[in-house]
Amino acid sequence: MQHVEHIGIAVKKLETAIPIYEKLLNTICYKTESVETEKVNTAFFQTGEAKIELLESSTEDGVIARFIEKKGEGIHHIAFEVTDIRAEMKRLMEDGFVLLNEEPKKGADNKLVCFLHPKGTNGVLVELCQSIL
Repeated sequence: MQHVEHIGIAVKKLETAIPIYEKLLNTICYKTESVETEKVNTAFFQTGEAKIELLESSTEDGVIARFIEKKGEGIHHIAFEVTDIRAEMKRLMEDGFVLLNEEPKKGADNKLVCFLHPKGTNGVLVELCQSIL
């Protein structure tokens, strides 16, 4: 794993959260995007080498809506940049980690992504991401 690529934060409404994070981070939201396969709308902020990704559910039954219902708004996941997502998935499976998807999926910000089950990572949802060239 190369570095922390981003930290995902679940929010109820992007329109409310974006101005808060623009003030907090002293930078503008440089990109918003909808990811239909994940039922999520995202907003991105660059903070040094890493990014902050705000996540808003696009449906009432989406994974982010369920997360907020259980835990409230807050940190949802931490993502690590990898150079070869399939090789990293294979390595982690061989080391006993449980992957939430068998194949990488297209995620936000032009990335291939795969999540690790939080039961094997001390309760933290970990995302692997690789830039799509």
